[in-house]
Amino acid sequence: MSDEPASPAPQPSPQPVQPTAVALELPASLDASYSNFAVITHSPSELVIDFARVLPNTPKARVVSRIILTPMNAKLLLRALTENLGKFEAQYGPIILPTGLAEQLFKSPKPPE
Repeated sequence: MSDEPASPAPQPSPQPVQPTAVALELPASLDASYSNFAVITHSPSELVIDFARVLPNTPKARVVSRIILTPMNAKLLLRALTENLGKFEAQYGPIILPTGLAEQLFKSPKPPE
């Protein structure tokens, strides 16, 4: 018997993920959540997207889901959203955003005069 440790079995090289080959399983208990507002924060290693629902005459927006992504996966999500919105607009026409919507939603509150 040899005192030398057995050499580990060679590890197979990682295969690239094929997104089109992934089968999704939707659990019967999965609840879909409606969101009309999102807050995005980040650190050096991740992006966090909180999806919320803003309702009229309600002082707080309720967060319905939090998704945490690596920067690489966030960029891939951005690419997928861009491609899919392009396909949507090709089929249904352009998505018209109200003038000044981003400014209305994301402007800093005015200080009291």
